[in-house]
Amino acid sequence: MRGQDASIIAKGEYLARAGDCIACHSNPGDKPFAGGRAMETPFGTLYSPNISPDAATGLGAWSADEFYTMMHTGRTRSGALLYPAMPYASYTKVTRADSDAIFAYLKSVPPVHLQNREQDLRFPYNNRNLLLGWRTLYFHEGEYQPDSSKSSEWNRGAYLVEGLGHCSMCHTAINALGGSSKSEAFQGGLIPMQQWYAPSLTSNREAGLGDWSIKDISDLLQAGVSARGAVYGPMAEVVYNSLQYLSDADIHAMAIYLKALPSTGDTTPPNEVQTQDKLRLFPLGKKIYAAQCAMCHGTNGEGKGWDFPPLAANQSIQMASSVNPIRMVLNGGYPPGTLRNPRPYGMPPFAQQLSDEEVAAVVTYIRTAWNNHGAAITAQDVNALRSAPLN
Repeated sequence: MRGQDASIIAKGEYLARAGDCIACHSNPGDKPFAGGRAMETPFGTLYSPNISPDAATGLGAWSADEFYTMMHTGRTRSGALLYPAMPYASYTKVTRADSDAIFAYLKSVPPVHLQNREQDLRFPYNNRNLLLGWRTLYFHEGEYQPDSSKSSEWNRGAYLVEGLGHCSMCHTAINALGGSSKSEAFQGGLIPMQQWYAPSLTSNREAGLGDWSIKDISDLLQAGVSARGAVYGPMAEVVYNSLQYLSDADIHAMAIYLKALPSTGDTTPPNEVQTQDKLRLFPLGKKIYAAQCAMCHGTNGEGKGWDFPPLAANQSIQMASSVNPIRMVLNGGYPPGTLRNPRPYGMPPFAQQLSDEEVAAVVTYIRTAWNNHGAAITAQDVNALRSAPLN
């Protein structure tokens, strides 16, 4: 292998990690890039294709031109329209040089002979021609165009966040058609089927980053933990598979871009019912917190470094959506094991130990104590998430 080829392949491997390709195109424990991973959607089940270099079932017979066309236009080499679970609405921003490098890397990995599975979508969503309408509404083809009024660092961050990172796929609300409004980009939304809430990155009320330091944002992206909190659920998988491997410079650029996103300022005061729920649940929640939570998170929610994140002034606790704190109390979990945090501390589950009313009480307490500005929740909110998928 020539040195130039090796450097292109190494660049492609780095970019494939930035795009988190392995997450969808590999089943955990199976050979990488063989595809076949089931992705539940509101419209049915999609199965990721084999993108290993197998000639019969993967990308072995593809050309670099065909691969770039797929990334750029969302069409297969035969011209068929791809379902937008493949984030081509973001990948269209990827440059030709970067697409070629990713393709060179994928051609270098061991081939896996595994036939692609047919997609299992309900009628009428199994009619790919309907995607023409979806694309008219939600797909805007074109490589990323740098903003000359911004710094090179900001532009690099924008390229990674809007392009390969496809961050808006989760952090923007998805409507009934499976699309996202550009005007609502990065304003947060519930991830369909997974029942985790991807917080707004534009609002200081949620996980908006306007008052975060660049260091705290960078730590969260690269290590999965920071002085301001930790990642769990789907974001933990993103950090584990992708972000922990990015360079300090690229993580810093992403932090610069994310911190500069405009604030939406969407503060909504609790209504009368929520106020009454707080008055009813707060004393019980305080008692449970003192017995079960204070040892790790501190009497006043101050936390203890990276291992036990603070709950006071923690925006992810106070969001309009209470899904994530409820799920953490019910199911517990670990931040991802990363190069910078190889032995993460986890939180135990309390689903078997606490009733719906007790979980509602302690979540209400941490959302409203210590000058936190969240709203009270109900036992019904908790019960609705007891059957949520754990992966």
